[in-house]
Order: sequence, then structure tokens, then C-alpha cells
Amino acid sequence: MSTLLAYCFWICLAIVFYAYIGYGVLLYLLVKLKRLFGGKPPAFDPDFEPEVTLMVAAFNEEDFIEEKIKNSLALDYPKGKLHFLFTTDGSDDTTPEIVARYPEITLMHEDKRAGKIAAVHRAMPFVKTPITIYTDANTFLNKDAVRNIVRHYADEKVGAVSGEKRIRVMDKDAANGAGEGIYWKYESTLKRWDSALYSVVGAAGELFSIRTELHEEIPRDTVIEDFITTMRIAQKGYKVRYEPEAYATEGPSASVKEELKRKVRIAAGAMQAIVRLRPLLNPLRYGILTFQYISHRVLRWTLAPLALLIMMICNIALAASGSLFFQTVLLFHIGFYIAAYLGYLLEKRELKVKALFVPYYFCVMNYAMYAGFLRYVKGSQSVLWERAKRG
Repeated sequence: MSTLLAYCFWICLAIVFYAYIGYGVLLYLLVKLKRLFGGKPPAFDPDFEPEVTLMVAAFNEEDFIEEKIKNSLALDYPKGKLHFLFTTDGSDDTTPEIVARYPEITLMHEDKRAGKIAAVHRAMPFVKTPITIYTDANTFLNKDAVRNIVRHYADEKVGAVSGEKRIRVMDKDAANGAGEGIYWKYESTLKRWDSALYSVVGAAGELFSIRTELHEEIPRDTVIEDFITTMRIAQKGYKVRYEPEAYATEGPSASVKEELKRKVRIAAGAMQAIVRLRPLLNPLRYGILTFQYISHRVLRWTLAPLALLIMMICNIALAASGSLFFQTVLLFHIGFYIAAYLGYLLEKRELKVKALFVPYYFCVMNYAMYAGFLRYVKGSQSVLWERAKRG
């Protein structure tokens, strides 16, 4: 029995290590090998300036929308080639009125709220440009974001381009800010390497773009529509590129409780995405894309959270059997969760021990996967979700 438990422990540890660290190491080495054997970064054509539509779907964003509009109008791209389309379906605050003050922006508004996907589907027939860029109303883009995204489309094999999400973290930010910021920095590094190897595995909705002709309507109950949209484009054989010099900046969630709302929703959407994108699990059909998808996404969403629980149970049983090695491992194991708990206790205090925030955020992420799975099974996740409050 002890031998079986030990095997189970090491297998679970391997899954967790690979999902969170090992894939990154392997990805880095594969990219280095690719470049060593002639895989050079693309050379961009500075004269490539197609027309672009910047689309913003906003719901009750009166606190941010004017700043978003000013940020959008200040983007560096040829006048007359950048078009602005804002949808404000269901907003019952002053968001539509604020947008209507700007003649440069096409406003689409309906009183009924049917969700972001419905708003985007309603707006897409009015897009006449070859490229569509989507960005959230409460994020702000760097001046060269559009130019840096668009340059990738000179390559006809590119079907979508993802920008970078950056979390604005101040010294006063608590666990959510520190953990969220570190997480997204690591995610951005993985996406950059994914793109260099073959294709980004899904885009974040804060800033991404597609070839307009590749747009297809997805089911209106889709929870993480940005991920599904870009993965379906990759499924068609197009590459999804990553552009770190096009970035959307936003503040961290106001608290870990607020961040947990977002994580649970995304986790429920992740379960839905695995089911709806199940053909991508076939490596014989999709090859390297399947490898990236399983390594970067599926393991984190499924086996890794489960392995954490099983690994702890096995460790306790092995330590109880008298193994000095596993008793020592258990002390480190317990120490990690104590650090996470201390991070929880310090979340709303002014003590800035960021070393404790990382294990806390890691535990929150994995708890969210369990909560999201239950929400998906019960079918209780609505596309009309409550936004997490931002700091």
C-alpha cells in the first residue's frame, strides 16, 4: 500500500510541477531550439496599414468610459483608417450618453441586456474593416497598441493577435494585486514563448484581435468567449500571435474576494471550453497545437487542482506510516499552506509581506477551479455576470 501511495504522490507532484513550471521550462528550450535551427522572428512591413475597427462592449461603465474614449482617440494610427464602435447594450447608467458626445465613435445601444457575446454578434455585421480589435471598457491601451497588433496580419497565416494584459500594482496593493500581477507576468512570458513556438493558446478579452472574415457566431451561453473565439481560429489552421508591445492596463481586483468571483467564472467557462473544443485534444489531428493546449490550459484546469488534493492525502498517509522522508516533505507541505493562510490573514492589513501573497493567490486559483467545476456541472454560470470591482 505504501508503495502505491508513493507512486501516486510522485505522479501527482509531476503533474503539478509540469503544469505550473515544467511546461514553461520545456517551452523555453523548444523555442531556443527552433531559433537555433532557423526559426527567426518575423520582419514587419512598416507600410502595412490596413483599416481597423476598435470595438468596445461596455455595460454600466460610466466611471471609466470617458477615460477609455480619450485613450482610444489618442492611439497612434492613420486618421481615417481606425474606426471606433462602442456597444452599450443594457446599460442603465450614463454610459450611452457619454459615448454619444463623441461624433468620432459609432454608438450601438439597446435597452435589453443579453450579454457581451450578443452585443458583439449584433455589432459585427457593421464592421467593414479587415481587422477587428476588441478591448474592455475599463482597460487602457498604450499609444502604439493598434500599430503593433496590425503588423502581424501582413502574414496571411495569422488569424488572430493577442495583446498583453498588465496589472497596475502599487506598493499599497494587497494579496490580490501582488499575486495577480505576478501571475500575469508569468502568463505573458508563457504566451510569448507559445507564440514563438507555434500559436498562442487562447487570448484574453482585455485586448485581442481577429481577421474580421474569420468571425463566426458562437453560442450565446459561452462564458469565456475570447478564448473560444481565438481557439476556433487556431482550429482552422491559422496562427494566433502574441504582441507584448500592445498592452491593456487595468488595476487589480479590489480584494481577493472580488478576484475570486472572476476566477470562478473563468473556471466554469474553462470546463465548458474543454467540452466544446474537445476535437483539439486529438494530437493526431492538431499536433503541436494539441500539445500546447493540453500543457498550458487543460492540465491547469483539470488534473493539476485534483493532483494537489490527492498529493496532500498521500503525503499524510505516507508520513503516518513512519517514513521520515515523507514526514519531512509533509512539514514543507503544511508550511506552504500556512503561508497561504497567513497571506489570507494579511490581505486587508497594511503589512506588505508579498512572499505570502503568492501561495495565497495560488490556493485561491485552484480553489476557484473546484468551485467553477461545480458551477458548470449545476449549469448555474450565467453570461450576465457581475464584474469584479477593481482597485
